[in-house]
Amino acid sequence: MAEIQRISGNPRMSMATVHAGTCYLSGQVAIDNRGGPIEAQVAEILDRIDNLLAECGSDRSRMLSVQVFMADLADMAPLNEAWDAWLPAGSAPARTTIQTTLASDAYRLEIAVIAAAG
Repeated sequence: MAEIQRISGNPRMSMATVHAGTCYLSGQVAIDNRGGPIEAQVAEILDRIDNLLAECGSDRSRMLSVQVFMADLADMAPLNEAWDAWLPAGSAPARTTIQTTLASDAYRLEIAVIAAAG
């Protein structure tokens, strides 16, 4: 049976898990820029994703699937601008964007990632 690696966890959840060559990131939100402008929240979240992927033995070029949860789809343009600059050419994952109510009104978006590890 393949081992499960749990990264940066607490009793409720792990920030990431790795199993059978796949890395699963929990939804990432802006902590330092909570309540801040969308651009700052996106930049922080993308940085958090980079760090977690590295801990999983992966990187942004190995993302398989991404789910973006947004409080307001009016923020899509600044998200896409930052995303396009951050994403390596030729490595676009399957991506879904959903408008929804997030855990706090201070969060403008949350991003969950599944990536190939190793």
